[in-house]
Amino acid sequence: MTANRTVTVYGAYGHTGRFVVSELRRRGWTPVLSGRDPGKLRAAAEVGQGEPELRPAAVDSSTALDHALDGAAAVINCAGPFFWTAAPLIEAALRAGIPYLDVAAEIEAVADTLAHYDDRAREAGIVIVPAMAFYGGLGDLLATAATRRWGSADEITIAYGLSSWNPTMGTREAGQVSRQRRQGRRIVYTNGHMELRTDDPPILEWQFPAPIGTQKVVAEFTMADSVTIPRHLPTPEIRSYMTMTAVNDVTAPDASSPIAVDETRRSAQTFLVDVVARSGTTQRRAVAGGRDIYAISAPLVVEATERVLNGPVPRTGTLTAGQAFDAEDFLNSLPLDHLSLPEVSRP
Repeated sequence: MTANRTVTVYGAYGHTGRFVVSELRRRGWTPVLSGRDPGKLRAAAEVGQGEPELRPAAVDSSTALDHALDGAAAVINCAGPFFWTAAPLIEAALRAGIPYLDVAAEIEAVADTLAHYDDRAREAGIVIVPAMAFYGGLGDLLATAATRRWGSADEITIAYGLSSWNPTMGTREAGQVSRQRRQGRRIVYTNGHMELRTDDPPILEWQFPAPIGTQKVVAEFTMADSVTIPRHLPTPEIRSYMTMTAVNDVTAPDASSPIAVDETRRSAQTFLVDVVARSGTTQRRAVAGGRDIYAISAPLVVEATERVLNGPVPRTGTLTAGQAFDAEDFLNSLPLDHLSLPEVSRP
């Protein structure tokens, strides 16, 4: 177990960043608050516990980023759009020789991290885990648990049952950057690779487990887990669905930010992630449910940070959630309201 209990949180004053800082403190870690805006850092520190160390750092200043990571055991990047922040923070982590984790949901940013930094991270002897959050990490872990001992799958379906979706400012900005990068086209994972399409996505129905039941969904609603899963689990088809209600919320011109309803700052939003994997005629289902997709990202990334620092992980380099961790054990550690995993005997 590492003796160093200090973790730098970049984007600590953002919506998700505040959840991450609180989760680190709850587990006995000492967060260093960092980000681009000194004023917002001070404001975040005033509403938190104690007197945290503040280290403002612009992403275009390697000197400031090095100072932000100095003495930390790891860095967690919560500042989107990750197209702008991931590479500079990863470079700083490589210089510092410490693990890097982020909560990126941007498909392109996650793909860039996995593709461009594996060799360098191995050479530096560090672990890099992108998309260790609700989108990316959770779906990857559920798919990994559902396909235990298969080694591959003919098809994986990920259906997101969100009661609503009030996007954060970071979500809105990241979405704009992604749409610009793909010139307004949408992404679908099919035939073993990503495809760009210009047509409208299909509207279907999906039968979620109780209590949600049958819901209208937008099909081909591709998220970061369509990047992370194929990294370690060969499959030609990943089908992604999102409840129509949530899509209407997040795409509305006047979409509002999440509204806290309790002392933990969680919103009333509920979620159910329904993953169905198929190999031949065999089908397995893994389901996780809880409250607030942004709040659950905090225990996901903090648990991952603890496991990376305290080991074991299979290797250094760039890893996804399903590659780095025992999926069932990890999922059982999370504060979920509901978790249902297929019963599969271990070797």
